[in-house]
Amino acid sequence: MSFIMRIARADDLQTLYEMAKLTGGGFTNLPPDRTALSAKLERTEQALARQDEGIEDELIVMVLENVETGQVRGTCQIFSTVGQSWPFYSYRLGVLTQHSRELGRTFRAQMLSLTTDLEGSAEVGGLFLHPRERAEGLGLLLARSRYLYIRAHRSRFGDKVLAELRGVIDEAGGSPFWDGLAGRFFGMNFQEADEFNAVNGNQFIADLMPKTPIYTAMLTDSARAVIGLPHPNGRAAMRMLETEGFDNAGYVDIFDGGPTMVGQIDQLKTIAAARDVTLSATHEKGGDKMLIATGKLADYRCTWGFVQQNDSGAVSLDAASAARLGLETGGSFTMAGRA
Repeated sequence: MSFIMRIARADDLQTLYEMAKLTGGGFTNLPPDRTALSAKLERTEQALARQDEGIEDELIVMVLENVETGQVRGTCQIFSTVGQSWPFYSYRLGVLTQHSRELGRTFRAQMLSLTTDLEGSAEVGGLFLHPRERAEGLGLLLARSRYLYIRAHRSRFGDKVLAELRGVIDEAGGSPFWDGLAGRFFGMNFQEADEFNAVNGNQFIADLMPKTPIYTAMLTDSARAVIGLPHPNGRAAMRMLETEGFDNAGYVDIFDGGPTMVGQIDQLKTIAAARDVTLSATHEKGGDKMLIATGKLADYRCTWGFVQQNDSGAVSLDAASAARLGLETGGSFTMAGRA
């Protein structure tokens, strides 16, 4: 494998834009808009320049690079905390139980309540892998490299992390959930609202969305049917998140109704299992395939590598992986077992 995760740079803009055009819509964190993508890269640069610790409203964009060709074939993002610049809205699914003594019946009504419960959480999102590269564990590399970055910069993140999964989008690029609920209040279709949110933020939701709970029984059948369901292309991502330790806590996206997964940072599988070690030697073949990372801030790198450990605890890494990370004997790196 010749791929490595690194921090995105300003000269990655065109490649990110080309990948954004392949997403098929509904991908708020990766809009096909050069201005919005350029702003994300600028935020990343500002975050990397900060030397003091503590939690700030920051964004880190990373890319997957083939070191042999120099091509960027995937990307992902980390938001250090949400709900600081503007409220972070979600719907939460709940049930209202009511009993009629006269009828002798109990009624349970499912409801959607607008909430900002998840404010202050970190967020992992914007994950996209080029369709031609969906093999060899590259999706896992994209996803899990974010958790090792968080671990390496732990003081810049809180206790909780969320991941929003894209909801069901129809063949025309519309959202049954949006059409059955929010679209009735905004006078714009899903594509228009999604593009506006990607570029301008979701303050317009606070301005126009009704604050009272919504009975799901009042929605269209097509809208109810997709509440809390991921896009078919996102089912594998949902399974990866569940394996990592994220839970489906009943939160759904206000635009497309997709599930919002929530996890405790220190309990995520990758973070809990990771170990910091010193490279004692390199080898050519053999070893356990593991996620390995080194560096901080702009120097952060992550890749798959093959690790060997002897009875005394000395750690050897395959020479190709060590070269991709720029690791020499005596250098330190972080490793985590393959999930």
